[in-house]
Amino acid sequence: MDGHTQKWFERMKPFLAVVFLQFGFAGMDVLSKAALNKGMSNYVLVVYRHAVAFIVITPFAIILDKKVRVKMTFSIFMKIVALSVLEPVIDQNLYFLGMKYTTATFAAAMSNMLPAITFVMACIIRIEKINIKHIRSQAKVVGTIATAAGAMVMTLLKGPIVEMFGTHGNNNHNQQNSGSNLQHAIKGSIMITIGCFSWAGFMVLQSITLEAYPAELSLTAWICLLGTIEGGIVALVMERGNPSIWSLNWDTKLLAAVYSGIVCSGLAYYIQGVVMRTRGPVFVTAFSPLCMVIVAILGSFILAEQMFLGRVIGAIIIIFGLYLVVWGKSKDYNPPSPIIKELSPITSEQILPTKQIVEEGNATKEQFAIIARDEQV
Repeated sequence: MDGHTQKWFERMKPFLAVVFLQFGFAGMDVLSKAALNKGMSNYVLVVYRHAVAFIVITPFAIILDKKVRVKMTFSIFMKIVALSVLEPVIDQNLYFLGMKYTTATFAAAMSNMLPAITFVMACIIRIEKINIKHIRSQAKVVGTIATAAGAMVMTLLKGPIVEMFGTHGNNNHNQQNSGSNLQHAIKGSIMITIGCFSWAGFMVLQSITLEAYPAELSLTAWICLLGTIEGGIVALVMERGNPSIWSLNWDTKLLAAVYSGIVCSGLAYYIQGVVMRTRGPVFVTAFSPLCMVIVAILGSFILAEQMFLGRVIGAIIIIFGLYLVVWGKSKDYNPPSPIIKELSPITSEQILPTKQIVEEGNATKEQFAIIARDEQV
C-alpha cells in the first residue's frame, strides 16, 4: 500500500505543482490590481517584483545548483537575455497595464489564450508532437480550442449580473463608468493579448534553455537579475520626472511587490522549469484557466468586481477544455508496464545466445575454408 501511495504521489506531483502555481498567480492578480488602484506604477511593480525574487532565490541557487550548474556560454547567456525580455519586461508590463485598464478577472480571463498560443508554438518547433489519428492528440487539439473559445466567451459575452456575496453593492459605480469601459476593455485586451504571445514564447524558450542549462534555480536567478535591470531601464524612461513613484510604504503596494516576487517570479519560474523538463510547456500552461476561476471568485469578494453570466458560461467551457488537454497530456506520459520491464531482460538474454550461435557458425565456416585451402595447396 505504501509503494502504491508513493507511486500515485509521484505521478500527481506535476499536477499539484501547476495547481499551486495557479493559486499563486490568482493571489498576485488580486493584490496587484489593488496596488494599481492605489496609484502604483506597473513599471515599478515589475522592477521591485524581480528584485525581491532575485534576492530570495540566489542563495538557494548558489548552494543547491552547485553540482548541476554548467559553464555559462554565450549561446546560453543570450537565451537568458531573451527570456528576461519576453516575460519580466514585455509580458508583465503589458499584463499589468492591461489590468489597470480593465479588472483582475478580465485580465485573468484573457490570459486563457496562453495554452492555445503555447500549443501552436510548441507544435511549430516540434516540442509537441501531434498525431491526429490518436485520440489523445484529438483531445489536446479540441481542449486547446475549447479553452480559447471559453476565453472569448468570457470576454465578449456579458449577460446579466450573477449576484454573489459582497458584489451587489457596487452596481451604481459600474453603471456610471459604462461609457468608458468599452474603450478600456479594447486597450486592455490588445495589451494582454500581446503579453500572452510573449509569455508563450517565454515558456517554449525556457524549455529549450533548460536542455543546455539544466539548473532551474540558477536560471531563475539569472532571469530575475536581468529582468530587474531591463525593467528598471524601462521604468526610468516611462516614469521619468516622477521620482515619488518609487517610494513604498507598509501597504498593499509593498505586499504586492513582495508576494509577486517570491511566489510568482521566484517560485513560479523554478516550478515551471522543473515540471517542464518532464511534461513540456503545454502541460504547464494548460492549467492557466484555473487562475481565472479563482480570480473571479476572489475578485468578487475582495475587489467587489461584478460576475456576469457570460463569464460563468465561459468558465465552464474553459474547465471542459482544460480537462481534455490534461487527459491527452497524461496519455503521453504513461509509465512503462511492469510486464514489459520483466520481459525486457528475457528478450536480451534470448538475443545474446542467438548472436553467439551465429558468431560460432561463422567461425566454423572460416575454419573449414582454411582447411580446404590448405588441402588444395
